[in-house]
Amino acid sequence: MGNDVFGISVSALNSAQIGLTTTEHNIANANTPGFNRQEIVVGARQAQLTGAGYVGQGADVGTVKRVYDEFLSSQVIQQQGQAAQLNSYYSQIQQINNMLADPNAGLSPALQDFFSAVNGVSSAPNSMPARQTMLSSAQSLASRFQALNQQLVNINDSVNGQIRSSVTSINGYASEIATLNQSIVLAQAASGGKPPNDMLDQRDQLISQLNQEIKVNVTKQGDGSLNVTIGNGQLLVVGATSYGLQAVQSFSDPTKIEVAAGTASGAVIPLQQSSIQGGNLGGLIAFRSQTLDSAQNALGLVAMGVAASFNQQHQLGQDLNGAQGQDLFTNPLPVVNKNSANTGTAQVAASIADYKALTGSDYAMSYDGTNYFVTRLSDNTVTTSATLPMTLDGVNISLASGAPGIGDSFLIRPTVNGALSINVTTGDPAKIAAAVPIRTNATLTNSGTGTISAVTVNPAPPVTPDPLHPATDVNLKQAVTITFTSPTTFDVTGTGVGLPATGLAYTAGSNISYNGWTMQISGAPVAGDTFTVGPNTNASMDGSNALSLAGLQNQKTLYGGTTSYQDTYSQLVSTVGNKTRELKVTSTAQDALVQQTVQAQQSVSGVNLDEEAANLLRYQRAYQAAGKAMQIANTLFDTLLTIGR
Repeated sequence: MGNDVFGISVSALNSAQIGLTTTEHNIANANTPGFNRQEIVVGARQAQLTGAGYVGQGADVGTVKRVYDEFLSSQVIQQQGQAAQLNSYYSQIQQINNMLADPNAGLSPALQDFFSAVNGVSSAPNSMPARQTMLSSAQSLASRFQALNQQLVNINDSVNGQIRSSVTSINGYASEIATLNQSIVLAQAASGGKPPNDMLDQRDQLISQLNQEIKVNVTKQGDGSLNVTIGNGQLLVVGATSYGLQAVQSFSDPTKIEVAAGTASGAVIPLQQSSIQGGNLGGLIAFRSQTLDSAQNALGLVAMGVAASFNQQHQLGQDLNGAQGQDLFTNPLPVVNKNSANTGTAQVAASIADYKALTGSDYAMSYDGTNYFVTRLSDNTVTTSATLPMTLDGVNISLASGAPGIGDSFLIRPTVNGALSINVTTGDPAKIAAAVPIRTNATLTNSGTGTISAVTVNPAPPVTPDPLHPATDVNLKQAVTITFTSPTTFDVTGTGVGLPATGLAYTAGSNISYNGWTMQISGAPVAGDTFTVGPNTNASMDGSNALSLAGLQNQKTLYGGTTSYQDTYSQLVSTVGNKTRELKVTSTAQDALVQQTVQAQQSVSGVNLDEEAANLLRYQRAYQAAGKAMQIANTLFDTLLTIGR
């Protein structure tokens, strides 16, 4: 009996001691990230059959159990990954929102100052100070475009750096998870299947941290290891092996760093960037593709619209030297990036065919050996053509040289460099074409009440196709005389197509057009009244073309003639602002959801110090009671020895 009591007491002491140790371990790790509290699983030993029946033999600790709810833990990981993506996106877009919406540093003040200066020239075309102010304002506008674009470039560079840093972190976590996989498998094998709780906690914590960098999918294996994949099934961890990611220069766009997978042979396999979701890295890539690129394209579109429309009207005017107006701004060109993995020799070129038709989107073009497929990336609309050149959304795409290989691809970015490349072409105020090259005149001896309007120059299709440089009629400056033969008819004499013309019906206010110009006669002329259209020999006093230039500010010249420069820029500001507010709300809500999910998980798996303090007392009492039982067993044993003597 003494031995039985001794054995039971020892088992009780052992159970209480392990219970105390486990409780102290919980208390020590109460603030350890990712720690799940542990508790002992105690079971009764097999009873011994005696004449009095089955007599208990004490207790054994079967295992130390990790109090772990897989569903709640996976919910925490999922919610934290989504929160990390939203917070990453929000922190990035705030930079663009603050820049574009700044009432002083944004584009709107520069646009307003420039067109105010153009109005100043239209009012005082002979004023050299007014002309110099216009040139200075034009340079300020170009500089503002460039400055805004540079800030977007700086943000892109920052994103590139953060992508590199995130990939480094991902690879570090993957390596540690693979190492723990191996340690867990070995530990479980050595213990006969007993779980190494602390290692499991460490691995789960690494999975959580990894998921906050990139969304992962985890598959548990039969040996206790975890396989981790990302995106569309790209392997990251398989058992004790980790497969690192690489931050590489984009094959299609050298300004971007993208995520790729490496192989054992050292080859680089590009990943579909849109498949990288969740976490900090997913937020960075989503921000770049959904906001940063489109913002830079939209800003470039405004710059190209200003340059093209202003230049076209300026070319229809006449400067102080009597010369036809030239470009005041440079006309930025599209960018074409050849995929570095192309096998063919093709060099593709792009030019602007119609700036009004530009959409601000980028285009991906591929060749399958028979057809070219051009995808508008803003909505994934695909256009197919068997040959080049082709014109799409105001962009002419042509084969400059060489031949494409099957599978070759090109990235066409029509407006990305618009704000970067805009510049003022002259510093000479006299070259501002404020006047029109021709002017109208009513003969002083006219006896009727007829009046003639100012003349406007009509751009004609160029001899050499160049939509940004419209031609003018070769007879533009030829003198034309209109003579009324009656109050309702007139003759036109002069040099030009359709001249001379006689017996033309007169309608007050209707357009009269010859030699690439248009004007109107109103009122009631009488027979003998004459009006003339001829070369402008007094350009210094004429601000007609400058007035037309100033009118461009409010004209609908972009997106198919539906928006003005300011409308387009305001739409960009509004789009970014609305997205910023949306992300602020959703990220705040997601953070609150993370807190709620963590609280639910911690209510099950977290360490409650009050509960652990109670457990300490419980196991202490159990230990003391087991010790007392051992003392009694010792007394009984001494009694037996005394009887024997």
